[in-house]
Amino acid sequence: MKKLIGPFSEILTLSGLALNGAINDDQLEVIRGGGVIVEGGKILATGDFEGLRLANPALSVEKVVGEQVLLPGFIDCHTHICFAGSRAKDYSLRIQGKTYLEIAKSGGGIWDSVTQTRATALSKLVELLKQRVQRHLTDGVTTIEIKSGYGLDVSNELKMLRAIKEVSLTTVADLVPTCLAAHLLPKDFEGSQTEYLDHVLADLLPLVKVEELADRVDIFIEESAFDRTASVPYLLAAKALGFEVTVHADQFTTSGLEVAIEVGAVSADHLEASTEREAALLKGSETVAVVLPGASLGLGMQYAPARKLLDAGACVAIASDWNPGSAPMGDLLMQAAVMSAAEKLSTAEVFAGLTFRAAKALSLKDRGTLTEGMLADMQAYPCSDYREILYHQGKIKPAIVWKNGTRI
Repeated sequence: MKKLIGPFSEILTLSGLALNGAINDDQLEVIRGGGVIVEGGKILATGDFEGLRLANPALSVEKVVGEQVLLPGFIDCHTHICFAGSRAKDYSLRIQGKTYLEIAKSGGGIWDSVTQTRATALSKLVELLKQRVQRHLTDGVTTIEIKSGYGLDVSNELKMLRAIKEVSLTTVADLVPTCLAAHLLPKDFEGSQTEYLDHVLADLLPLVKVEELADRVDIFIEESAFDRTASVPYLLAAKALGFEVTVHADQFTTSGLEVAIEVGAVSADHLEASTEREAALLKGSETVAVVLPGASLGLGMQYAPARKLLDAGACVAIASDWNPGSAPMGDLLMQAAVMSAAEKLSTAEVFAGLTFRAAKALSLKDRGTLTEGMLADMQAYPCSDYREILYHQGKIKPAIVWKNGTRI
């Protein structure tokens, strides 16, 4: 059904902004007293509400009451929300001063989540994932990337990806699955990094393709996971199988970002250890730099150098990294708002990083701005000035969320 939605105190269309580099707030298109015409789940027009109403007198109107600022729905392009169990013990040790690697070596870390997820039935994983997806949706996140990676064997990786697929059939949110079987070398695998990755290529990824469970492959390049030597041929082989590739890069040490650019990865995510040298590598690259402030908050470490990345000309997206270990909070807006103060990011840069730049990290071209032809994924905040949203550091949540033009 064709309809006009509004009026809104302000609409931030995010139209006309660059995919790469710095953005100033004075470049934002702000429509005051605006409205949006929607049909078939897509935006037909955005403009002055009264002008749209007078030009289309036969349209039904979905009335918006009170002060509301409209933004595109957020896109969380890096999460690990398909998991079971808790890592509260890890967090307790971390705030006592133990490091990420010390906790992992003592039996905590990713392997703890692997153990708990392996022991959980598919039906329970589905239930837990539905709850987390619904919470994100309520917070205005309408597209969510979700990784496997807590299975680390063929049957349990498939179980996770099947859980994501099952939930995708029951939620209005768009879920983008990623196979992260290369999260770390499983403790119960007898062989080298290369032998494990060859096993994934031969025995898991073909099944993922047959069942249409994911079109993306990720790998964690780090001292505690996989090195450059093993990673490059794995990623190139995954691309040859028809997968897009992305990389957990430069979280604690550098080299991952270089690999991501070398293999043509769609994104390089984390980058907390990246320096000006690494940032310069992104200039002119199609690889999106995805920064994850939730991991910095959870681990008590520095943020990725988002300001330097933007000034170097990178396309910078912002994601939650919601996971049971390093980023259990999962509040995308709060994380982005807090990081913006530390990294001196403009409001325009933050909202771009949560919308159309995050869409690029997932190779999605049909969302992220409130413009003609885009999906009508929208969220309205109960205020009259868009600057209030980051000012309150995530404490203002959307009052209304629309997915494909339908209010949820």
